[in-house]
Amino acid sequence: MARYNARVAEPKWQKVWDKAGLFKAERDDSRAKYYVLEMFPYPSGRIHIGHTRNYTMGDVVARYKLACGFNVLHPMGFDAFGMPAENAALEKGVHPGTWTYQNIADMKAQLRPLGYTHDWSRSFATCDPEYYGQQQALFIDMLAAGLIYRKNAMVNWDPVDMTVLANEQVIDGKGWRSGAVVERRELTQWFFRISDYSEELLAAIDGLKDWPEKVRIMQANWIGKSRGLQFSFAVKDAPKGFEALEVYTTRPDTLMGASFAAISPDHPLAKELERSNPALAAFNAECRRVGTSEEALETAEKRGFDTGLKVIHPLDPNWELPVWVANFVLMDYGTGAIFGVPAHDQRDFDFVHFMAQKNGASLEIIPVFEPPAGEWGQDTAYTPMKSEKVRYSRNTATGRFQTNFGWDELSTGDEAVAAAITYCEANGIGKGVTKYRLRDWGISRQRYWGCPIPVVHCPDCGVVPESKASLPIRLPDDVTFDRPGNPLDHHPTWAATTCPNCGKPARRETDTMDTFVDSSWYFARFTAPRAKTPTDMAEASYWMNVDQYIGGVEHAILHLLYSRFFARAMMKTGHLPVSAIEPFNALFTQGMVTHEIYTSFRPIGGESPEQRARSLRRQVYHLPEEVEGLLPGSQARTFLKADVDKVMALHPQLDREGARDVLARQHPDNIDFPPVYVTPTAKMSKSKKNVVDPDDIIEQYGADTARWFVMSDSPPERDVEWTASGADGAWKHLQRVWRIVEEVLETPQTGEDADLTRATHRAIADVTAGIEGFAFNKAVAKLYEFTNTLARAKGDRRAAMRIMAQLMQPMTPHLAEEIWAAMGGEGLVSAAKWPVADPAMLMDSSIILPIQINGKRRSEISVPVEIDNKSVEELVLADPTVQRILAGQVPKKLIVVPGRIVNVVI
Repeated sequence: MARYNARVAEPKWQKVWDKAGLFKAERDDSRAKYYVLEMFPYPSGRIHIGHTRNYTMGDVVARYKLACGFNVLHPMGFDAFGMPAENAALEKGVHPGTWTYQNIADMKAQLRPLGYTHDWSRSFATCDPEYYGQQQALFIDMLAAGLIYRKNAMVNWDPVDMTVLANEQVIDGKGWRSGAVVERRELTQWFFRISDYSEELLAAIDGLKDWPEKVRIMQANWIGKSRGLQFSFAVKDAPKGFEALEVYTTRPDTLMGASFAAISPDHPLAKELERSNPALAAFNAECRRVGTSEEALETAEKRGFDTGLKVIHPLDPNWELPVWVANFVLMDYGTGAIFGVPAHDQRDFDFVHFMAQKNGASLEIIPVFEPPAGEWGQDTAYTPMKSEKVRYSRNTATGRFQTNFGWDELSTGDEAVAAAITYCEANGIGKGVTKYRLRDWGISRQRYWGCPIPVVHCPDCGVVPESKASLPIRLPDDVTFDRPGNPLDHHPTWAATTCPNCGKPARRETDTMDTFVDSSWYFARFTAPRAKTPTDMAEASYWMNVDQYIGGVEHAILHLLYSRFFARAMMKTGHLPVSAIEPFNALFTQGMVTHEIYTSFRPIGGESPEQRARSLRRQVYHLPEEVEGLLPGSQARTFLKADVDKVMALHPQLDREGARDVLARQHPDNIDFPPVYVTPTAKMSKSKKNVVDPDDIIEQYGADTARWFVMSDSPPERDVEWTASGADGAWKHLQRVWRIVEEVLETPQTGEDADLTRATHRAIADVTAGIEGFAFNKAVAKLYEFTNTLARAKGDRRAAMRIMAQLMQPMTPHLAEEIWAAMGGEGLVSAAKWPVADPAMLMDSSIILPIQINGKRRSEISVPVEIDNKSVEELVLADPTVQRILAGQVPKKLIVVPGRIVNVVI
């Protein structure tokens, strides 16, 4: 019996689908549409099996919806701008565009053999001038609509690479690539007014019913709505113009625990004071070099500088607080100034302790909330629970009792905060303010490989948007990377232009856009990727919204939030219909595909044994195919195939097994054959070399095996570990299905099998429910079960095998086409209508009734669903087990619970 030959079948059916134009999406107002989209990839190299899982999920949905009669749009593109391309230019001496487009070609070559339903006629890369030219048009329209502005802002500046770095690119205060100490520098930047939409974006989260709850919570927290008090401290002996220090607090109920005020090193008052205080200037400069994000500051030492100034407590004119410059206060959150409550805030508590230890500073710790016994140690602040009462308000340092301001006996949390705000407003101390954590989106990047910002700087007219007729403003190809900084600044001619207003010489903006901009509207461009405007309203009105979006939870905040903002901005500027205000109807965040990581510690240094023995060692990662296998008796160590080959070369008398034994007995510190250590179940990463190339799987097993495995092993929202045994098991199952097909073809089919018919309709219902509910593993499990049923069935199995082909088609389309053709199916199974289960066939004709005798289960009987109680009693008494236990006795009671159980009492 011939095996199913994936190498022959899969390319054959892909050509058939392409020739038929089966997956080409065209607007058809007479048909309901369905738009399924996976987050598009960055073309950094080759895809791995983790990508395959993501795209297979989308493909299963697309194929299922096609079979259900929908007009399906399932596009694929590439998020192609960004730093990795410039890094490649530096390291490999190639142009970023050359590197990027080669990677795109490689990835397309990997994706096509997987049999996906992508409409490649709509494909684009964000580095295509046709795409970023329309992005520039969007920028101009958004600028005209007041959604974009330019201002000075503090940024992370790498003085060696001469570029702005994102917070994530600052590692231990140094540039991730140059290793230079990063500075906080004020630069003029372009911003999107996303903060104007804070409340709207937050309120709309409740309507995203088909989004994961964890993503909705993450977005809500990122927007960060808070209600607090804004007030001013009066500053004693302040420099002119700085007589008031404005503060925003979400915890005005803790005002009576204040022991100091603190300002950011970037606060205007700090900058004013440093002009006459060199020590403060040095402290501020140090703060600007390290710790720029909230996350970085959270873990950094809490340090400060006493300015010598005092502020007056707003509730007590005789109470003065010292003013410190503190490295943990951010200028871009609140007002850049705070008051510290070390008794009830861990950050403030750490600051007070650190300054006391390092500087001998004495700052009070004034408790406002009395903790339960044992919950307030010497090394921690006490954070009150929401139900905790304000037990006392007494300054323990001075013994002075504080006035009751109306919230002392209220519980903490919203109730006490509201009471504190009410009191302060009534007494002219401050006002209640609603603020958001969300800040405007700075998009300026000092990069070459990005979308040029379409404005010019004219000496007479100022900043002027480019004319749309001149778009796209293309990146120059003849750039070099032999100097630090932005190559656009170094180009001899590119920046020189004329002003669109006055025609005089002007200079182009050399900053390019944050790559998040590129991915914030690509979903809309897919509806009309060749349009001469950002979108075609008729196409967008038909195809939008994205019905099902699929991607990683790591993009839950920024990408999705920016996309939601962009949809609103595009609606305001006339590029999307009102109905697309929330661009993604449903979101699914898939789990990762994991794999073991293999590392060894190899010596670096000289080549002689003595030099190597003295040298340091570095961690080296190895590809799975380089690894031989686990050492006997160990689950933590393995070795390289190359090392086995070396041992065999040194000892010709040894076979491979003998060479492995030699390595197994070696000392772990052997510098010639260092062991390989295994880290189990880690996320696939190209840098750690624990990736599995789908090309290798396709070559060995076929695309359908890869698709089947990644859908079958675990729920799609959870991680799945790729194993060779798992892939082999998937391949064996598909071969078994094909063997059943061969048996059906070779065996005369006689009569109808009622049980098979019923099982077929149950399989249709269960697989449909699995796909609809994104429980692909359950759908696959049902197909395993249905395979077993088909293998046992005795009647005519051809109709059931055709249904099997239809149900397998979303997961294993190539094999499904082979089965469909072999079973005489009409046309292509990929174009066949999805089968519908007969509800009557889903109802069981019989049920199992357990039999209990004196409360203990002894037997069971199978009875028709509609059987009466008298007939059940007769069957129970005729049951051999019951007769044996009764031994001729007459039961005292025989109780039938219809459809559930029978109780016999003797």
